[in-house]
Parts: sequence; structure tokens; C-alpha cells
Amino acid sequence: MTSASNEIIEYFKTIESNFDNLYNVAREARSREYDPVNEPEILTARDIAARVEGLIGLKGVADRIRELSEKMTREEVAFKIAEEIVYRKFGNLKNDEEVADKAIRLALALLTEGVTAAPIEGIAKVKIKKNLDNTEYLAIYFAGPIRSAGGTEQAKTVLVADFVRRLLHLDRYKPIDEEIERFVEEIDLYEHRVTHLQYPSTPDKIREVMKNLPVEVTGEPTDKIEVSGHGHRNLSRIETNQLRGGAILVLNDGLIGKASKLKKIVDRIGFEGWEWLSKSK
Repeated sequence: MTSASNEIIEYFKTIESNFDNLYNVAREARSREYDPVNEPEILTARDIAARVEGLIGLKGVADRIRELSEKMTREEVAFKIAEEIVYRKFGNLKNDEEVADKAIRLALALLTEGVTAAPIEGIAKVKIKKNLDNTEYLAIYFAGPIRSAGGTEQAKTVLVADFVRRLLHLDRYKPIDEEIERFVEEIDLYEHRVTHLQYPSTPDKIREVMKNLPVEVTGEPTDKIEVSGHGHRNLSRIETNQLRGGAILVLNDGLIGKASKLKKIVDRIGFEGWEWLSKSK
């Protein structure tokens, strides 16, 4: 058994050594300035923590992830690191929007182990917007590649966003009826004219989630199909009349489809304000 273990250790050492040699060749080639970038774009990462730090670009995050992972679950680490980003413990972040953006992306990168496009390409941007009563709230703009994250991770991302919202002392998202019904039409159009969604939903379930979501789930246009329903077009807080595929996936396949799993996480970590998930299962 010891011999086999030693052989495995040597095997991985050989792989690592060969990789380092090839990476040095790539670095030397790039240094000759024949390419647009003078360094290899893909950074090396020895573990998940290093991978997450490389994706998000906040120095010191990897060491903190390793430290917390010895005593916390993956979800708990994601929440804790998000909190520390909000408290400006990493990087020189300029404003609350940038803080929220980094915290949410890092949580998603950690939850997906940094192996999908979701943390970088699945979230287009994070913005602080205003309700009609002039209070401020948090909005996440999802893009099509969020699909690669999986429904559970999509839903967890919204949960982390609400946590970040509270730390930043922002109000809840307060949707108007037209914004709620806009999602009802979008999900129906997406299901019948783009592709079948992973989980069936009803207009009443969509309305229930939309009325209770503390952050706005929105997104960039992903399809040329436009909504046509009365009152669903040219809405001031929704910048497009086209289908928002990323937002549809997060709301339908994530928050509705994975409501039971999300409720268990909420109960386990003692996160209040999401009791409505029981009605969405």
C-alpha cells in the first residue's frame, strides 16, 4: 500500500513538473512580444482557493478560504468571505456597487469550485438601483452562461446577494405589477419559443417568488424575441424588451426549481426572511 501511495505521489509530481516546464515555455514565448498579451492569460492554481482568487482578483482571498474551510462548510465560507469583502478586508474597492459585485461573484466562484463560466460570464453586472419610493436596492444582471452554474448554485447566488444587501443597509427590491407580469410572459415565451426549461412553473409560482424576492433578478437580452403583453414593454427598470435568458433560468430553474434545497440551506444557516420558499416548492 505504501509503495502504491509513493508511486501515486511521484506520478503527480511528474505531472506538476511537466506542467511547470510547459508553462515556462509559454511564458518565454509570450515575453518575445509577438502576441497581444506578454504573459499567458490563464493563471496557475494549485487548489480551489487559488482558482477563486485568480478569477476574482482579490489578493489574500485564497489564504482566507483555506483557513475558513478547515472549520466551515462551503456555503458558510462563501457567506463569510462575502461579509469580509463588504467590510473592505480585501482589495481597494471604490464603492458599494463594486463591493457587491466582487462579493457575489466570489461566492458563486466558490460554490461552483471555479470550474464554470458562471462567476465571470454568467453575471453581467451588479447595480444599486432605486425603488419608486426612492429607496435603494440591489440588482443582479444575469447572462446566458449562468446556466453552467446549475440551478442550486444559481439560487444560492441570490441568497448571498440578499446577505450582501443587508450588510450594505440597502432596502428590499419592491417590484411593480408590470415587472412581475413581465416575468410571467417571459418565462412562457422562453419555454415555448426558445427551449424547454428544466422545471415546470406556473404563473402563480412566478408571482409568489417575484413578490418576495429581496433583490432584483434581471439580465441582459439573450434572444431576439420580444415581449408583447400590454404593460410589459418599455419598463423603466428593465432596459430591454427582449427575453432575458439568464434571469429566466435563475428565477425558474434556480429559485423555483430548487426551492426545497434552498430552504434546507436557509434553515441550516439560520438565514431569516426566506420563509416564503415553503410556498414555492
